Amino acid sequence: MPELAQPIVRLIDEFAKLPGIGRKSAERLAYYVLRVKTEEALALSDAIRAVKLNVHQCKNCYNLSEEDYCPICQDKSRNERQICVVEQPQDLIALEKTGVYHGLYHVLQGRLSPLDKTGPEDLTIAPLIQRVERLIKQSSPNDPEVELIMATNPTVEGDATAGHIVNLLNGKKVKISRLARGIALGAMVEFTNREVLSDAFNERRIVE
Repeated sequence: MPELAQPIVRLIDEFAKLPGIGRKSAERLAYYVLRVKTEEALALSDAIRAVKLNVHQCKNCYNLSEEDYCPICQDKSRNERQICVVEQPQDLIALEKTGVYHGLYHVLQGRLSPLDKTGPEDLTIAPLIQRVERLIKQSSPNDPEVELIMATNPTVEGDATAGHIVNLLNGKKVKISRLARGIALGAMVEFTNREVLSDAFNERRIVE
């Protein structure tokens, strides 16, 4: 059997590194790239380059952004005294599509997972606590209470992450709520339909 040209082997190897892509799928993707017009293949390459060079984390909430602060954090009409905590930017997008939430967000960039060796220092938990403490410190007597809405995924790891954050804020003047369990145990926020997310958001409850 003739050997593949090294550029093809390299392309297959790179595709195979993607999550959920096996060797056979990587080969199909590589041959697809070879079949399409050169400008189409290079457009994919340019899009990947643009994302890596121009997209970074928002300095306030750690959402993905082309600027220092994401459009949500720049929106003065949003309620800055409500912070919805999510695991990934995809979860933020899913919640935004419901149209029921008008506060700000905080993206943890993951969840606590001892098996994956992901600890608090690997997430944006410390900046979150600092945001909440800063809001509390800047509060005036007439300001509404600061609310932290825990929207981590309803999994063992997601619940452990939310519990850790709640413990860190114990005794501070902040209302902490959790999305109602309209989301099935083990489900991911990113893949939950709009109606279920809306119900879960509207039925959130205070954490005791």
